[in-house]
Amino acid sequence: MEIRVAPFAGLTAAEVHDLARLRQDVFVVEQACPYPDLDGRDTEPGTAHVLLTDGAALVGCARVLDDSTAWRVGRVALAPAARGRGLADGLMEAALDHCRHAGPGRDVVLDAQTPLTGWYGGFGFATDGEEFLEDGIPHTPMRLSSTR
Repeated sequence: MEIRVAPFAGLTAAEVHDLARLRQDVFVVEQACPYPDLDGRDTEPGTAHVLLTDGAALVGCARVLDDSTAWRVGRVALAPAARGRGLADGLMEAALDHCRHAGPGRDVVLDAQTPLTGWYGGFGFATDGEEFLEDGIPHTPMRLSSTR
């Protein structure tokens, strides 16, 4: 397994394809959310993509957005065959390491699918607002304080 963090411009054409495919398979097909995944933020200069590969296969991903006052982690996904092995922990740690090194002193925020709030809590995230529906799925805003 290998984890790599890169801006969009640092991705190969094959990586962009595999990234779009994994996110489509997880967020659109598996979660039955027929909503656009490509929101225009993947190519922003401050965006970082976290890629988890097993050999040549992309098995996990996350996206870190630079929202100027905080880092925003999202699009965290694992291929079904990669689940249940603790691989998501390494993916999240890599995203958080990127945040700590790219702009220390800023909080990290995310909108967790509500059943995963405990998992994110294990990284130090705390609930930061009321639950809401996004694409029909309950989400909870969470924040990791930079002072933690």
